[in-house]
Amino acid sequence: MKTKVTKGNVFKDLGFTDEESVALAMRVDLAVEIEKFIKRKKLTQMKAAEYFDVPQPKISKIVGGKVSGFSIEYLVKMATKAGKNPRISFAKRQAV
Repeated sequence: MKTKVTKGNVFKDLGFTDEESVALAMRVDLAVEIEKFIKRKKLTQMKAAEYFDVPQPKISKIVGGKVSGFSIEYLVKMATKAGKNPRISFAKRQAV
């Protein structure tokens, strides 16, 4: 199998548009922080659901990496509740 090294956004490499790939990457970054919090606190999915006041299947999806169905705002609220302070930064895009 041939491997390819990405030099940017893996979602872009998979064929998503620039807009989709940026949004997906943001969702993944937020979900990773939420998952780290859950693991650090040694919470079960049920306890995490109680803590974040969300249904347990939402926690299951986040922990399972299925974040495309979540809004960035939803994940930001959860990350904030986990003690994170999400910030947006802007970088100049490279010319196409």
